[in-house]
Amino acid sequence: MSKSVEVTTLVQLLRRRAERLQEKPAFRFVRAQDGDVVCLTYAQLHCKAMAVAAHLQTRMQRGERAWLLFPPGLDSIVAFFGCLYAGVVAVPLSPPRGRRLASLLEPAFAASEPSIVLTTSEHQEQAASLYAEFPALLNLPWIAVDRIEDEPGQSWRDPGVEAGDLAFLQYTSGSTAAPKGVMLSHGNLLHNSALIHEVFETDEDCVAVFWLPLYHDMGLIGGVIQPIYCGGSCTLLAPAAFLQRPLSWLETITEQRASISGGPDFAYDVCARKIGEAERAGLDLSSWRVAFTGAEPIRAGTLERFADSFSGCGFRRESFLPVYGLAEATLMATGGPRGNPPTTMDVDSAALSEGRICGAGGADVPTRRLVGSGAGLTGQRVAIVDPATCQLCSADRVGEIWIGGPSVALGYFRQPQATETTFHNYLTDTGEGPFLRTGDLGFIHRGQVFVTGRLKDRIIIRGRNHYPQDIELTVEAACPGFRAGHGVAFSVEVEDQEKLVVVQELEPRTRSLDWDAAFQSIRQAVSTAHDLEVYSIVLTKAGTVPTTTSGKRQRSACRQLFLDDDLESLARWTAPKRNGHPHPLVTEIQAPVVPRTTKDIENWLVQRIAQQLGVPTSQVSVHTPFLDMGMGSMDAMEVAADLQTWLDRQLSPTAIYNYPSIVLLAHWLANPVATPSPPPVGAPLPLPADFDPQQTLLEIQQLTEEEMAAMLLEELAREQSAR
Repeated sequence: MSKSVEVTTLVQLLRRRAERLQEKPAFRFVRAQDGDVVCLTYAQLHCKAMAVAAHLQTRMQRGERAWLLFPPGLDSIVAFFGCLYAGVVAVPLSPPRGRRLASLLEPAFAASEPSIVLTTSEHQEQAASLYAEFPALLNLPWIAVDRIEDEPGQSWRDPGVEAGDLAFLQYTSGSTAAPKGVMLSHGNLLHNSALIHEVFETDEDCVAVFWLPLYHDMGLIGGVIQPIYCGGSCTLLAPAAFLQRPLSWLETITEQRASISGGPDFAYDVCARKIGEAERAGLDLSSWRVAFTGAEPIRAGTLERFADSFSGCGFRRESFLPVYGLAEATLMATGGPRGNPPTTMDVDSAALSEGRICGAGGADVPTRRLVGSGAGLTGQRVAIVDPATCQLCSADRVGEIWIGGPSVALGYFRQPQATETTFHNYLTDTGEGPFLRTGDLGFIHRGQVFVTGRLKDRIIIRGRNHYPQDIELTVEAACPGFRAGHGVAFSVEVEDQEKLVVVQELEPRTRSLDWDAAFQSIRQAVSTAHDLEVYSIVLTKAGTVPTTTSGKRQRSACRQLFLDDDLESLARWTAPKRNGHPHPLVTEIQAPVVPRTTKDIENWLVQRIAQQLGVPTSQVSVHTPFLDMGMGSMDAMEVAADLQTWLDRQLSPTAIYNYPSIVLLAHWLANPVATPSPPPVGAPLPLPADFDPQQTLLEIQQLTEEEMAAMLLEELAREQSAR
């Protein structure tokens, strides 16, 4: 392992790397649509960043904000470092997946007050359509970084940034009403990079593979800044490519002989479930020595299944490296040591629910297996604190995880009160501080930090944070008979996965309601607004949802009633159990491949989607957009993967969204020569000759490959804190 880099800013870091490493590849990007690989050397990145910076310096003042709206690719890396080279504060964000969701960016726009937008030429051409209802954004100057000509850099002026200067704002994925921009300085980023460097034992020979989006902390800091910090190389995949075909992740590790890669718990789970023995035969994972996992609860069962499934491919159990982190602590807060199998601990479930740590008792005592998230890191302090008294907890008690040290961010942008509450905390018994309050619960046992839950009501599903109040607003607006302000959303664990449950009261005056239509409305609304699948819906009479004396909803109490099956319901829907096996129709792929007609494909999709959603086939319309059916991104990818297998034909990772209804997709699949590729954004979609214009789609927004990637993993694996 090489020594930590002695620089004070990221500008100095990249300049030093470019001077010494020159033509060494810094980043490769595998394009999802054709598998072609584009490369960016250290020298090229430095040169392009200077060119972007020189352009920005003619239009912006130091410290102003620039929005980065980029599809997956290398241009976003150039833009990010171009901002740093100009002394401009970068604000990486996820591009919207369509016009109706572009408005979700408006709160962040008001909070960050950007002066300019950086993007690609392709996305800039789509801007008028995508952001038609967001004129304030369109009125800003838009710069396509791929159109800025590289230059020797004579016009670039070193901005003279220092360690304490703001580098970028990381917006969490929580409440859309009041987004908080985490302020990360150059010093924060370099300190956390040094910690990752120490725990992962990185050096210039390291090769990394990342599929996580570059607009969130794990993708940007782990997948971009850390490779530059150690002088290694990183190969990037489009998130959509991984979601449709998880095998592509492991194939890339095999091809690149990668030593470092990872992601949230669900990534390992989906690989273990979806990649069969025949596909595993072509993998060689023996080079993979750091398989980090974090950003959501880490489950022992997932690690066991993955290790068992891929041990024959050379994967070693001791390569797993569980970590814990959040954006407010830059990225990683605990982790390591490397080279040991994950630490697990069986605890008494009943005692844990009461905040006590007891080892597993007899065989008849319910237990819970916890996975350690690593040790505290050099120069950092991790404390387990009673959230009520702000005093240190005893070793046998669960408390809130507090973190102190140079990796803790500067605070929230232009939110002094929230910054004071979250970042400036002191222990009342010792006076030690300041500490960051994470809002996560846990304990420390034999040096390992175990995360047990969340102090607040936020929901984490597949590594993404969701505020329950946002989901509740979506649900109550889904049906006229729903009582405003009297619904709750929470998550429950089902077969080692977090699932979303909503409980909604009806208006007292509501005399009758079409239950199936109401359930469908909720699933559709939540899928469209939050890209989430609902696991269970409980519709109740007025006065059922527990509240405080002041009328505040008690989500935890309602969750417990649900778990105890004590909720009085008027109607209830629960998604059918999914056994992970292919739909019966998929067994037909073993037969000789024959051309599929439009009707064949329509029938297959209707039955497969009905199974996926747990609804009768009569409720699946061939003309309804997939999103409006209530399908989340993982639903769509599972259906697309099975469709590809059934057809015995390679499909684009985003085909199911490029043709976003059964009738459109089936027509395209049955007539590939007539319609070889989706039309450009804004152009009419190809329609079958017998398409009935009276059965109009609610809204069809053509998506590019990159926009779909943003949709699939919007805010994926953001830090576990959102306040």
